[in-house]
Amino acid sequence: MSIDKETIRHVAHLARIELQPNELEKLFGELHEILGFIDKLSILNVEQIKPTSHILPISNVLREDELHVSLNSDKALENAPSKKGNFFSVPKIIE
Repeated sequence: MSIDKETIRHVAHLARIELQPNELEKLFGELHEILGFIDKLSILNVEQIKPTSHILPISNVLREDELHVSLNSDKALENAPSKKGNFFSVPKIIE
């Protein structure tokens, strides 16, 4: 795969990037090199290689769900500055 300077100008225009002539030359060289490397990778035979999302085998470390006693409303509201019934009472913010 190759790229030309006109394509780079077009993509820069779409991305709203203003390129100076020396920047265009530098970007052309860098993109040409990157695409050349990708072309080399496309030659490889990867039919026997399984797709992976990580290079190392990993697994989630999860704990078992266990039931615990939760706070009752009296205990939860014990230090509340203001409460109304079984709920925290806060000042109205929306006018």
